[in-house]
Amino acid sequence: MSEATNASTPPTGTPPIGTPPIGTPATAPATTSAITPAIATSATSDDNNRLGSGGPVVSRLCLGTSAWSTARFGDGPIDALEVFLDGVASANTGDAPAAVNFLDTSNEYGTQASERYIGDAIRRRGGLPAGAVIQSKLDRDPQTGSFAGDRMWASLLETTAKLGLERLPMLYLHDPELIGWDEAFADDGPVQALVQMKERGLVDAIGISGGPAPMLLRYVQTGLFDAVITHNRYTLVDRSSDELLDESSARGLAVVNAAVFGGGALARWPEPPTHYAYRPVTPEMTAAIAAMGAACESAGVSLGAAALQFSTRDARITSTIVGGNSAAQLAEAVAADTVQIPEDLWAELEALVPTGDQWQDAPGSTWP
Repeated sequence: MSEATNASTPPTGTPPIGTPPIGTPATAPATTSAITPAIATSATSDDNNRLGSGGPVVSRLCLGTSAWSTARFGDGPIDALEVFLDGVASANTGDAPAAVNFLDTSNEYGTQASERYIGDAIRRRGGLPAGAVIQSKLDRDPQTGSFAGDRMWASLLETTAKLGLERLPMLYLHDPELIGWDEAFADDGPVQALVQMKERGLVDAIGISGGPAPMLLRYVQTGLFDAVITHNRYTLVDRSSDELLDESSARGLAVVNAAVFGGGALARWPEPPTHYAYRPVTPEMTAAIAAMGAACESAGVSLGAAALQFSTRDARITSTIVGGNSAAQLAEAVAADTVQIPEDLWAELEALVPTGDQWQDAPGSTWP
């Protein structure tokens, strides 16, 4: 019986979790203001690409799986997943590392199907290839929306059962903006459960994943977490998470950046965008995207490649999540990350960034 099987209920009592207490911001090292991203060179050290302190080394790109549902893919398999696992396995016998060795999933992705596809593919191979890194997230009850501690333990059991893995290198609390701070940090709440999972050795490291950047910053400042996932808020046209990246980097957290295309708005140019990050696009945002697209076209690169590399070139970011369903989509993302982009184009794009009132979280925003 695995350790995870013994974790059907949270352990009795509240074990010590160190200083500061849960929910109390800790003092961070001083950070520097970063208007433009720090550039990660090709000589980036392994430490900059580790998933948490002492964690596994991960690739610059991370395969995202949120779209992997039975409604779209039936019984599977998912071509991008097959290529991902085969690529990691092949790298074990070759001289070059896998282009992508990192995969992001969640209990609720694909209406609870994403992890099942992954687990099925792993079982067909007789186990997870050495070097493949899979991270997942604790999710609320799909019927009641509960984030209670016992629900978090059930979510862990569901995840490990579907994946067929006894432990994970990284597990996140997912979308805590749906509940309040006090509920999240209650003795029987999700943060306490996640911390206990790490202390009991069921997961190697823990993280926080959600939307509002001020909320994520507050979670990071507790000092409890090893990683953070931000989405739609550090892109060519939205810098809501810039302070979050500074703080997380100063504290040594792994930063995983998702939705760098803003829900497709930066990937489909010259098609005019209709939405950015689930919201109808504003005229100001539309104009900025059009101007950036034209600038990229003049420089001989695609807006999509620039949008991707805006994230992957930033030394504060450990890995960038890119969604992919097909082998072609995964190959396209890998190729886009290798496109040579003229240095002066970055300055031109920076001058076209929309004002902060157009971002998901305007400068000075607080949470809640």
